[in-house]
Amino acid sequence: MIPILSRAEMRAFDAHAIGVCNVPSLVLMENAGRGAAEIIEREIFGGRARGRRVVVVCGTGNNGGDGFVVARRLMSRGAVVEAWLAGDAPKTIDCRINMDAFLGIGGRVVHVATNGALEEQKTALAATDVVVDALFGVGLDRAIDGFFASLIAVINDAPAPKIALDVPSGMNADTGVVMGACVTAKLTVSFGHPKLGHVTPQGARLSGEVHVVDIGVPSSLSSAAHSADLVEARDVCAVLRPRPADAHKYRAGHVAVLAGAPGKIGAAMLCAKGALRGGAGAATIVTWTKAAKALESRVAEIMTARIAEGSDLTHQIDAALVHKRVVVMGPGFGLGDGARAAVNHALSSFQGTMVVDADALTIHARAIERFATTGGRAILTPHASELGRLLGMTSEEIEANRFVAARTAAARANAVVVLKGAHTVVAAPDGRVVVNSSGNPVLATAGSGDVLAGLVGALACSLHPFEAAWCAVYLHGVAGDTWKEKHGDRGMLASDIAEGLPAAFAAVFQG
Repeated sequence: MIPILSRAEMRAFDAHAIGVCNVPSLVLMENAGRGAAEIIEREIFGGRARGRRVVVVCGTGNNGGDGFVVARRLMSRGAVVEAWLAGDAPKTIDCRINMDAFLGIGGRVVHVATNGALEEQKTALAATDVVVDALFGVGLDRAIDGFFASLIAVINDAPAPKIALDVPSGMNADTGVVMGACVTAKLTVSFGHPKLGHVTPQGARLSGEVHVVDIGVPSSLSSAAHSADLVEARDVCAVLRPRPADAHKYRAGHVAVLAGAPGKIGAAMLCAKGALRGGAGAATIVTWTKAAKALESRVAEIMTARIAEGSDLTHQIDAALVHKRVVVMGPGFGLGDGARAAVNHALSSFQGTMVVDADALTIHARAIERFATTGGRAILTPHASELGRLLGMTSEEIEANRFVAARTAAARANAVVVLKGAHTVVAAPDGRVVVNSSGNPVLATAGSGDVLAGLVGALACSLHPFEAAWCAVYLHGVAGDTWKEKHGDRGMLASDIAEGLPAAFAAVFQG
């Protein structure tokens, strides 16, 4: 997995590199700027920077110093480069040294007055091929307003692609939220490690495509202090094992799906199909009698078990869950008294892993501690609104700091929490956090979460709940990525995700 660092952790990493490893800060800056220039030349200019017009907008701190290195490096590759200094003079020694080095090779530095009208800058950016944002780095701790907000607006209005150094200026490096005003980048070059803000829904939109460059210090130095890990295909391969030759359906795992109600049987079917396509040997939908009647004429590989509200509901639940390894509860199940009684009984009596989704989460609004009684065997799969209901917060408050929200929920519930969205966050009760790196907006379709819940259930038949959750999220994303390559960025159905899971497994195992 790839370590993801917070602002404070990245500062500590740099300080360790400088103070303990004796790597001068100028060397770190040079490595960062050189790597960024190489990425710009390769990704934006197709491998040839000569003759291309570049404006590098530099702040007066170390992010501006990185920008001056980029300006010098691109100029040495034949680009026509102009650097702007947004302020009177550099405030750090390293920024000053690299500005002087750029001037020393014949570069041009334009001082942008902080009380100017920016009309000249608008005209200049209209004729450039790329704009490099080097105004503020990860250390920004205040909202941007006034002149700098106006300058960022001018940058964003420019027709040329915007390249951000480390993080887009104005983006909170820890949460991805906008701090007053923010550059919207086509590509971001992150130094040393990805930052937490890059892997949030809003931060991912602001950052564009993120490339991480080596700054000349082994990444292992950060292994003792990082906030989260970014999952890769190799991580999934490391925990998923090929089936033995004598495998049979019940050894593969029988998943119960406590889901569906009249008018909402599709959610139950998608969940069960996700479980089967995800490798479960058998799946049984446990649902209300009316829903079961509608289901039985529409399913082939999926079994059904009927339950009815009444004094013996708990006995019906117990009978339906006999020999099941995992129960997935909630999709389309309803919010009435019967649904509440069924879910609560399953939570208190079932001894296997429980995947809690949709209505089963909403039933427990403001009562997240209810899941702590499951002894760590529950996997909660909320989106931001559902997690907000569990914690008594708004979805906006959840999105403002997804990592803190997921980690807090996992601790309070003593459960694995899968906070869905772009770059889904998976948090364990012990504080571990994994962020998904697969998937794309094509997965934003009704029923996508139902398929994911079933897939989590299938993998939980053989894996620890935390591993089952992040492996499922990654494979679910791969199914979306594979579909997008063939069909484009819209039109996917949830059933397409389920049907694509076997190919997603194959793609991961084939590298």
